[in-house]
This record gives sequence, C-alpha cells and structure tokens, in this order.
Amino acid sequence: MPVFAPAVKIDIPQTNEPKVSAFSLSSIRAKKALEESNRGLVKEVIHFPTDSFTETEMLLQWNKYAQRLGDKGYKIMESLLLINDPKLNDTAISIELPNEGSKLDFEKEMSGLLGHLKGHLHNHDITIEVIVNESFQNKRNLNDQDRYNRLNEINPNIELLRTTFGLDLDA
Repeated sequence: MPVFAPAVKIDIPQTNEPKVSAFSLSSIRAKKALEESNRGLVKEVIHFPTDSFTETEMLLQWNKYAQRLGDKGYKIMESLLLINDPKLNDTAISIELPNEGSKLDFEKEMSGLLGHLKGHLHNHDITIEVIVNESFQNKRNLNDQDRYNRLNEINPNIELLRTTFGLDLDA
C-alpha cells in the first residue's frame, strides 16, 4: 500500500496592487520613481590607504614577489621582474622590457604584482607602466667575479676545482 506525504499548504501573500506590464507607460513611471528614490541614498565611499614609500621599499617588495614566483616555479615571470630594476616616479612604476612578447607575458601577471605592492606598501594609487625597448641590454652586467660567485652558489665544488688546479679569476 503506497504511503503519501501529507499536503503542505503554502501561504503566498496577496497584494492588491495590479500587475504592470514591463512595456507600459506606468512601468516607465514606476522605474523613474524608483531611480529618484535611489538618488537620495548616499553611497559609502571607501578610502584606501595611500601611504608614501621609497624606491628602496618598492624594490624590496618587487624582489620578494619575484622570489615567491620563482619558488612556485614561474621562472619566466621571475626573470622578467628581475631583468632590470624598475623606476619609481611618485606612485607610477615603470619597467623596461626587451620585446612585445615579454610585455604580454608581464601584463598577464601584472594584477598579482600590483595587488602585492599595493598591500605591502599600503598605497592603492600604485600603477605600473611597461616600456618596450628593442635596443634594451641587460643592465646587470656580470664581471668574472660575479659569474664565479654564481657558479659557486650552484656547485660549491667549483672552489675545490679552482684551488686544486691553481686557477685565478684575473685571466
């Protein structure tokens, strides 16, 4: 024998207002009245922090963000961030990149960088401008000592090799 659930009665409040077609003149009047009533409402204005910061503080946060991307495996973006030091002009940051492809890659990830900088520097007026310079040369010129230090970081056995064979960096 089938069991039936008891019927549930739902009370829907009835309004005495007549229904208005969306295409009628009265609906247009109702829409205008609603707009006028909303004009009187004051919207809350949110003021974001705009603390001042130095170029050194900006570079510190810039490099921290680049390192965090490198740790996550985003090596291309890390190298784009570290290709040269960005310049600060008030709250506008400009960076030079060597080509349009680099610019496109950079712009894909720029919102994350902007969020990081705005949050850590407590200034929401920060903007980033990307400048493409085809004749750009890497400004981080490395001398022999810099290259040796970098290789030594990667493989400490380089020092053993240098001392064993009596090699000198001034060659």
